[in-house]
Amino acid sequence: MDTASNTAINDPLEKQHRAELRRGLFKSLWHAVLALFLLPVIAFGFLSYVNWSIDRKFFAEVEQLIVARNIPHEQAQVARATLHAHPPSAVCEATPDDLSKFYRGHDCTEWGALWQFYWMRQLSLLSIALGLATLLAVGVLGRLAFISRSWQYRTLMVGWRMLMASSVVQVLSQGTLAVGLAYWLPAYFFERFSVKLLAMVAICAGLSALVVIIKIFQRPKSVTNVEGEQLTEAAAPRLWQRVREIAARLQTAVPDHIIGGIDANFFVTEMPVTVGTKVFAGRTLFVSVPLLRILSTAQADAVLGHELAHFSGGDTSASARLNPALLRYDHYTHGLQEGMTIVVFPIMQLYRLLLQLSLSRDSRAREFQADRTAASVTSAQAMIEALVKVAAYATYRGKTEEELINGWERLNEQFGLGASVAHGLLPYSTTEQFVDEMRTAPVPHPFDSHPPMAQRMQNVGYQLDVAAFGGVVAVIPDACWADEIDGANEIEGRLWAAYEQRFAARHEQVLAYRYEPATEEERAIVLKYFPPVGFSLKEGQSIEINVDGIMRSGEALVPWDDLGGLKYENSIVSGEKLDITLKGASGTRSLAIKVKGLSKQKTPFMNTINHFWRRHQVMRAEAAKRA
Repeated sequence: MDTASNTAINDPLEKQHRAELRRGLFKSLWHAVLALFLLPVIAFGFLSYVNWSIDRKFFAEVEQLIVARNIPHEQAQVARATLHAHPPSAVCEATPDDLSKFYRGHDCTEWGALWQFYWMRQLSLLSIALGLATLLAVGVLGRLAFISRSWQYRTLMVGWRMLMASSVVQVLSQGTLAVGLAYWLPAYFFERFSVKLLAMVAICAGLSALVVIIKIFQRPKSVTNVEGEQLTEAAAPRLWQRVREIAARLQTAVPDHIIGGIDANFFVTEMPVTVGTKVFAGRTLFVSVPLLRILSTAQADAVLGHELAHFSGGDTSASARLNPALLRYDHYTHGLQEGMTIVVFPIMQLYRLLLQLSLSRDSRAREFQADRTAASVTSAQAMIEALVKVAAYATYRGKTEEELINGWERLNEQFGLGASVAHGLLPYSTTEQFVDEMRTAPVPHPFDSHPPMAQRMQNVGYQLDVAAFGGVVAVIPDACWADEIDGANEIEGRLWAAYEQRFAARHEQVLAYRYEPATEEERAIVLKYFPPVGFSLKEGQSIEINVDGIMRSGEALVPWDDLGGLKYENSIVSGEKLDITLKGASGTRSLAIKVKGLSKQKTPFMNTINHFWRRHQVMRAEAAKRA
């Protein structure tokens, strides 16, 4: 075990993370066991009871017949033995003797009660056996994924296909059992059954089976969108030259493309990257221009060495092969959360969790190796100082954006976020809050699970106290790689302008949920995202839903604050109406609003009600917090 792993064990946060991981794993396993076995075990138990009841009743009648006919003892014993060897519950079994064949021909008629009981019991046993085999296979495949990176891909391919086949069989078998139980449980115990219940269960089972099969053939698009601009060799010759030098030292291929952006991280990938309307295939290196400005060239070299080490270690090529398969697996699993498909969702989730554990462990090992490689390119000090600056910048930018998004004043489309973060980072690094937040601050990365800072320092052999982080951030480099990029200011300006415009629009939408509204300006913002929605009714009537409440033409408004509940009803006696419960100081009262002609618009109407009601709830909650 390496020293980094020892550090992880002694880290309280790491212990807490592992405890949560164990709880999550146990919870997923428990849900998988329930989903796989609950219905088949109930069906098996019910059918076993039915068989026992049928046999008991049959043998009781036989005993009565023996006594009534005064059959001699020896003959009675032979009859008992023969009948016990061929009880009614076993007449549908494929036994070769003539008596069994005779019974099957007379009592096990196709689609008869005994025939159904026999095949439902067999189906429940099949479902239980398949569930056990699936659980065992998931455990074995999950363990094999920890062997190596290549085994992760192999086990995913095998596990994905195995679980697809298992999910189809489980949904079909458990769906059939559910339909059978929906009929036989009430029919056997109460001598009645509900046609409506039976139809609902049958439709649900059929649709679930169809969903599982359709999802198998769906192929989600694997697209990595990156906000940035291409940095050509002509625009950044010295940066490209330095990247080539580092790649040569690491004996790895040079990136095919370098993309400059304003995200608070660096990364490499061999998956196709979409920048604007252009797709870049091959090896891509993403560099953050704002971060290049605060990193010295040595610190930036350490970061570049870390990222290029992922090329040399085959990390990016492995991810490029594995990630599309993971995306398809996740897309398939995501669609199995409704109806009868819920019986296979937990086992799919359990395998994904086991696979993710192996991926996360491998990712940490790769990060440690990349850190050591980067330290050899420059120095361990430069590597750690670069990580500190990246973590500090990302943390402060996140805090700044959170404060802005929580603000109550509408932002202009260009409000200077980039400049605000750049100018506020140094003052932030001198505060006590900075030291507290940097103790647990992560180093951002879009793909991998990065180890904590303390482990990364121990890994490269350079320790830096958290109290000294502020001093590292305060050092402004004399030279940086951003200065070597032609048009870096213009690139940054364009990217920040587009980002701030999207940020301001998102903030405005948040305000539309928060505002009561109290002023005309606030009302204009709310109405921009929540304009009145009208629904035409019969006889020239209409009903409108707006930010103030619900109003039928010619009638008083029902304010959202007074609304305690709402239900749409359509009956032969009363027709179409909304039964509304109104809250008041003296208690609740009911109000009925006629909505003749709304039946064909019921779904969009109720969706609109929920949309406006959710806004009202958010608005009241935000007003209470602000008060």
